[in-house]
Amino acid sequence: MSPFALCLVLLAGLIHASWNIAAKKAGGDAHFAVFSGMVGMVVWAPLGIWLGLDEVPRWNATQWGMLALSACVHALYFVVLLRGYRKADLTVVYPLARGLGPLVSSLAAVLLLGERLTIWGALGLVGVVLGVFLIAGGPSLWRAPRDPVNAARLHAGLRYGALTGLCIACYTVADGYSVKVLLISPFMFDYASNVLRMGLMGSTVLRDLPAARVLWRQQWRYALVVGILSPVSYVLVLYAVQTAPLSHVAPAREVSMLFAALLGGHLLGEGQRGTRLLGAGCIALGVVALALG
Repeated sequence: MSPFALCLVLLAGLIHASWNIAAKKAGGDAHFAVFSGMVGMVVWAPLGIWLGLDEVPRWNATQWGMLALSACVHALYFVVLLRGYRKADLTVVYPLARGLGPLVSSLAAVLLLGERLTIWGALGLVGVVLGVFLIAGGPSLWRAPRDPVNAARLHAGLRYGALTGLCIACYTVADGYSVKVLLISPFMFDYASNVLRMGLMGSTVLRDLPAARVLWRQQWRYALVVGILSPVSYVLVLYAVQTAPLSHVAPAREVSMLFAALLGGHLLGEGQRGTRLLGAGCIALGVVALALG
């Protein structure tokens, strides 16, 4: 991986962890996903219109089909992720999602996109997955808490984290193919996908506007943070994918776990900080190996 691609991934990781903290603190549901998506659509509209006037007329059925697929999977991802945050700790849901996603997407990149995983790349992937396992709780994941409430919370985190990770793998491969093979502009791909997502999810807000207004007054600050930062972090990753193998970029972006382990434990008061910091170290070493690969 080139130094430029690595810098993009590192910056994206910091931004990604930051907006996930905001999403966790919001405690929102599908309404919050729509609020943040609408913010992103409005804030980034000038750039989207300016670039879209030149690029969108060149898209054919294949490009639009990949956009539709991306929009559907991203919509499911946001709904499942936010529901997991309401029912479990961020430091369980987020690590499992971010670990399973790159593992599956890296394998898919090798099998479907013809990429080759070097020895350093394989070691880096193992380091990232091990780090994610430790941050998620390590061996304690297999020991159910004695407290039924905490046990149910842990099991919910495992379920939602795994489902979110599968969504991540699906959209990572689809979006990587779109910007790497179909040569769609990363920004335009993400922006157009968000517009389509709002078409899919907008009914969530329209069904009960009075309730939506109440939620907006409670969550608008967090929606601004997520709506502005989320597109930035993902577009940076898509630009990195254009210049580096997807099988390297996908796990390398999990450096965001290092930031989430620090920020999540400190800001949200979630426990097992020592184990999670050890896991963050494994992820950091894994990212270094991926960079060398």
